[in-house]
Amino acid sequence: MKIDLTDTTASKINKALVQGRRAIGTPAVGMVLTMVIVTDEENAYDSIRAAEEASHEHPSRTLVVIKRHARTPRERTRSRLDAEVRVGSEAGTGETVVLRTHGEVSDHADSVVLPLLLPDAPVVVWWPVDAPEVPAKDPLGALAQRRITDLYAVEDPLAMLETRVRSYAPGDTDLAWTRLTPWRSMLAAALDQARVEVISAAVEAEAENPAAELLARWLEARLKVAVDRVVTAGPVVTAVRLGTANGEIVIDRPEGPLATLSLPGQPSRTLALKVRPTSELIAEELRRLDADEMYAIALRGDVAPLSDKETPAHV
Repeated sequence: MKIDLTDTTASKINKALVQGRRAIGTPAVGMVLTMVIVTDEENAYDSIRAAEEASHEHPSRTLVVIKRHARTPRERTRSRLDAEVRVGSEAGTGETVVLRTHGEVSDHADSVVLPLLLPDAPVVVWWPVDAPEVPAKDPLGALAQRRITDLYAVEDPLAMLETRVRSYAPGDTDLAWTRLTPWRSMLAAALDQARVEVISAAVEAEAENPAAELLARWLEARLKVAVDRVVTAGPVVTAVRLGTANGEIVIDRPEGPLATLSLPGQPSRTLALKVRPTSELIAEELRRLDADEMYAIALRGDVAPLSDKETPAHV
């Protein structure tokens, strides 16, 4: 069910949500969080679709903020809020509100979003593109327990990575880091099996790949060895090589969804290591709403104290 509202207010939007839920007989009590997506018109469709797919695992209220750029001085001074309310099958397993802000209200989008947040529920803000340099100090970011950015969406990802290092606050994370979860899991499992000291390491990837740089920094911090950055044709990260006294531990994925794991003294084996869609990345991030300490370590390239559940073998 869709309800279109033109030149509206947050109060009218809340009433439309109640109306929509009553019309389809769906309560709001099953939703576990509010997700705020801040994007532009060009990327709105893909972002909403990814959030709706993720909502099958995490039922949520999704608020999509699209700031419309004024073309004339008159448009810049005239504030207007248009909204599209989606409930039921139109919004995955939760509900979606698309907010289009015009004029001065675009500079105060937090005042529109705040009355629409689910009471007593965590808030996650995701910027698919054009994330602020300091997410935690952004008016919308300040409302959230978790703030998700994506280094793949910027023109100079490695320069922005350094900005993320300086601006990091607990609760920040980036989808470039989330894309590395299968790699990190396989590397930890390989080291558990090999039980040897790593004396050298290399990460192979396409040029200027932010995930590869984060992976290299994480390995340097955890293994206390220098990590070589090797440029390949890609796509994304193609291989990780860990040198030991007994030979190399290698995870090699030159292309496609399959990788080859090689351990010293053991036959090579084939593993699934596909490039995951955005919806899976978002769903993973929504599984935990506390600070991502490993992401902080990867950003800074240093080591925080090990938790009781983590051992050096897990890099």
